[in-house]
Amino acid sequence: MLLSLIWILQVVSSVLLIVLILLHSPKGDGIAAIGGASQMFSSQKSAEKGLNKLTGIIAGIFIVCTFLLGFGIIK
Repeated sequence: MLLSLIWILQVVSSVLLIVLILLHSPKGDGIAAIGGASQMFSSQKSAEKGLNKLTGIIAGIFIVCTFLLGFGIIK
């Protein structure tokens, strides 16, 4: 029962992660991205900050599920 729940959570989080990553705006910063100069004069909008936070949470859920399933902790 718990193993099936973890598998379902893994699949749902992977699909959500793909969709959320595709929703991010492309950042063609070029060579300025190396030194951080591209962020000097621009600020993130609140919608993009929320999207970044949600993507991080879903990525964390995906990683935890991967470790639980990969190491066989849940049986």
